[in-house]
Amino acid sequence: MQWIEIKVAFSAEDENLAAELVSEVFQDLGTNGVVLDDPHLEPAEGWGDDAVGLPEMPAVTGYFPADERLENRCRRLESALAEMAQRQSLQYTIRYQGIDEQDWAESWKAFFYPAAITPNLVVKPTWRDYAPKPHQQVIEIDPGMAFGTGTHPTTILCVQLLEKYLKMGQTVLDVGTGSGILLIAAAKLGAARLTGVDLDPLALSIARGNLIQNRIAPQRFDLVCGHLIDMLSGSHDLIVANILADVIVELLDQATGVLKPGGIFICSGIIHPHRDKVARKMTACGLQVLEIAERDEWVAIAGRARTINPVRTQQATASREEST
Repeated sequence: MQWIEIKVAFSAEDENLAAELVSEVFQDLGTNGVVLDDPHLEPAEGWGDDAVGLPEMPAVTGYFPADERLENRCRRLESALAEMAQRQSLQYTIRYQGIDEQDWAESWKAFFYPAAITPNLVVKPTWRDYAPKPHQQVIEIDPGMAFGTGTHPTTILCVQLLEKYLKMGQTVLDVGTGSGILLIAAAKLGAARLTGVDLDPLALSIARGNLIQNRIAPQRFDLVCGHLIDMLSGSHDLIVANILADVIVELLDQATGVLKPGGIFICSGIIHPHRDKVARKMTACGLQVLEIAERDEWVAIAGRARTINPVRTQQATASREEST
């Protein structure tokens, strides 16, 4: 399949806010994952000498299939960016480039090196060598065309919170699972049962391959194609969602219905200006905010569900009063 790579390079006073807004434009047009270029990132210790250098400008790159919808999508993208530029004092350029599916998958490999995301967990691309220290566990990842190499600050924050709050033998739900990196981390940390949800069937195929690559038996995981958790039932000990802030706010209305009393909700992909909005929504949905972690202007929040759902309690009380 032929794809069109669309790179929006920009300059703005608040680069993180601009990156999230441009990412939301791509998401509204049906792109499930984007690539973020951050010229301010500091390479991790042990970063390869032959690694690709940092970008000159911040940018967001999305991909559209070259089908009958392409022209309309590009026009809508350009219109949305023009409106945003007026509101946010944003200057930007757009570059379109055709790319084959195989070339897209291979292009990740130039940027991806082993990285310790916590003292005990190392993310390693399948095509590179790494000798782990005795206390380290290695997560083998081939992201292909799915979002999630494990080295972005939002993913690192999620894994650090998973390491802190996940208990052995618990069930984990990952919303927007992408390459499956968070499910694999949860399995390495002792989760017994794993469920991943993603809109993109290709991402789920990649996630399945990565789970199996990490010797996680198929009987331990379920991968579901759908929007947020519309198709799910049952309950989970821990829910993790590394997605955009506005999507997290939408998700929270559903999440408490499939989170066990006392269960943990971890969310990331939040830029600092949206931190309080997400925290307030978590509180309104009956979650006690336990921790707010920050890294490179990105935010992750962990919350615990109340042991008694106040909304259900109020409903039950009202029903008893009506019956009397």
